[in-house]
Amino acid sequence: MTENNEISVAIIEDDNEIRKMLSLIIDGSPGYNCKQVYADCESSFGDIVNNPTDVVLMDIDLPDMNGIEGVAHLKEKLLETDFIMLTIKDDDESVFDSLCAGASGYLLKDIPPAQLLHSIKEVYEGGSPMSPSIARRIINSFRPTSNYTLTKRELEILDQLCNGENYNAIAELLHVSGHTVRTHIKNIYKKLHVNSRGEAVKKALRNRLV
Repeated sequence: MTENNEISVAIIEDDNEIRKMLSLIIDGSPGYNCKQVYADCESSFGDIVNNPTDVVLMDIDLPDMNGIEGVAHLKEKLLETDFIMLTIKDDDESVFDSLCAGASGYLLKDIPPAQLLHSIKEVYEGGSPMSPSIARRIINSFRPTSNYTLTKRELEILDQLCNGENYNAIAELLHVSGHTVRTHIKNIYKKLHVNSRGEAVKKALRNRLV
């Protein structure tokens, strides 16, 4: 917090109009101070590390380095700074990766100004503000899902994929042919709505399927 007992905020946003709007909202509100404004992650690195701020509002879709990568880079150097993603992206991967990178909050850009200010104060006081739809998505991710009707054999193979085993090792372990393993894996991909081993493992772990 600044000497005037204001919460200092930095904005990293490539849209000029949105930057101006956010800056006006923050500077025009008692108890808040828009300390720094940047159009991309890279231009913020030197300045923001040498002049830390309380809270950073970070967009995801930025030129060159995206906001998730930016949070991961800055969080290592700014342990006392809280990061809130402020974005239009509401897909599971963006939410999950942002929180793993070190973000403490995740807000959608349609958030009303009063709620944005409340969220900045909330994260500063140790909370984790989320847009309602994002909070529901996160809560649901911790609930066992019944949407993936994998068979016992498919779950066994998925478990081995998560353990890093290759197709031949799985076939040998389960006493089946390599062709059978590949057929099961195709079915697993189809049921999980993924296209690669990495995506399958990520979804399996996120949904606690194994």
